Amino acid sequence: QVQLAESGGGSVQSGGSLRLSCAVSGTLASTYCLGWFRQASGKEREGIAVIDSDGSTNFADSVKGRFTISQDNSKNTLYLQMDSLKPEDTAMYYCTADTPYYIGDNYCWRALLVGGYEYNYRGQGTQVTVSS
Repeated sequence: QVQLAESGGGSVQSGGSLRLSCAVSGTLASTYCLGWFRQASGKEREGIAVIDSDGSTNFADSVKGRFTISQDNSKNTLYLQMDSLKPEDTAMYYCTADTPYYIGDNYCWRALLVGGYEYNYRGQGTQVTVSS
């Protein structure tokens, strides 16, 4: 069983930065997806960044060039570095993980892009608020 716990959210002014962390407890399979999605009030989930067990990363166009995803395997932690934040980045941010048998054909990103509903695990979320 895998458990995820996010931290690092908060309030920041436009143009500022935040780094979200996701502590991963339990053991992931040899093939896995780790990602972040967000959900603003009254809106659908938006998959924004993913890294898979091969180290491949993908980002939503809305955050490309501003957000970076990384993982520290020694600390079992996933990170989302968010720079040049905008008010439209305001949302609840969730860490999510999946352990599919096959991650080819860009599976991890394709699944997250449609909201990550097929992912097995999800954290409780951390709120990010960006003021103008």
